[in-house]
Amino acid sequence: MILGIGTDLANIERIQGTIDRFGARFKNRVFTEVEQIKAEARKDVVGTYAKRWAAKEACSKALGTGLAMGISWKDMGVTNLSSGQPIMAVTGWAAERLTEMTPEGHRAIIHCTLTDDHPWAQAFVVIEALPRADD
Repeated sequence: MILGIGTDLANIERIQGTIDRFGARFKNRVFTEVEQIKAEARKDVVGTYAKRWAAKEACSKALGTGLAMGISWKDMGVTNLSSGQPIMAVTGWAAERLTEMTPEGHRAIIHCTLTDDHPWAQAFVVIEALPRADD
């Protein structure tokens, strides 16, 4: 069963401008340490940040809250499986919201996909609830 779907489109040049203007202050406010390490190691540093920005926006929409209801940017973080597949991890208020929206006897899975085609970065997030095998 689908619990939530979110999508977002980020302008890579806008993210570049924000990084140029605010630098580490912006990165530390919005991105987890893992996200920053990943982005700084990539050839397309700004594109990587832009995709993660879009993923956070999309995740907040899939959670049904947007960023206005108490979710912190760092409550949502994109990491990668060893295969390179992006996954969304949630903590804090985002994790609480995910628990609230997950039906009893189910576990939530957050699916995340990222893409970019300069000057745009895009993310889709789908939250799915699967029945627990042990229930």
